[in-house]
Amino acid sequence: MNGFREYAGSRRAALRRTAYLLCGDWFLADDLVQDALAGLFVHWRRVRAGGDVDPYVRRMLVNGYLATHRRKWRREVSTADLPEPAVAVPHDDGTRDVLLRALAQLHPSQRAVVVLRYWEDLSVEQTAAALGCTTGNVKSQASRGLAHLRTALARSGALEGEHA
Repeated sequence: MNGFREYAGSRRAALRRTAYLLCGDWFLADDLVQDALAGLFVHWRRVRAGGDVDPYVRRMLVNGYLATHRRKWRREVSTADLPEPAVAVPHDDGTRDVLLRALAQLHPSQRAVVVLRYWEDLSVEQTAAALGCTTGNVKSQASRGLAHLRTALARSGALEGEHA
C-alpha cells in the first residue's frame, strides 16, 4: 500500500511508547500497536484520504487498551513475572518508576486521558475525539488522574522541594 509501510516504520516506536504508558506492559503494548497497525492497513486508503492518520491510530490504541480491561478474564495469567531488563536512564532519581507505578493505579479511562493529554501533548478537544467522549469528561478525568499522580508522588517523596 502506498505510504503505509513508511508511516508504520516511522511511527511504530512512538506508538509503542504510548501503548506502554497506557497498559504498563511492553508485550501487551506490542500487541496493541500490531492490532492498531493491522486495522489501519485494512482502512489505509480511506484514513489517509481523510487527512491526519495519527488520531485514527491513537483511537485504535486506546480502544484496544480499554477492551483489554473489559475482557481481562480472557488473558493468560503468568505464574512468575520476569523482571524487565534494567535500562540506564541518565539523571533518573527513581521518580520515573514511581510515576509509572502511580500511572498503573489509575482507572483505565483516567490513564488514557493522562497519557494522551500529557504524554502525547494532545489538546482537550483532540483527546476527546481520540476517546470518543466530551471535553468536559476529558477535563474531569485529567483532573482526577493528575490529583492521584500528585498524591502518589508526594507520598513517595518525589515532589519534595517542589510545588504540586
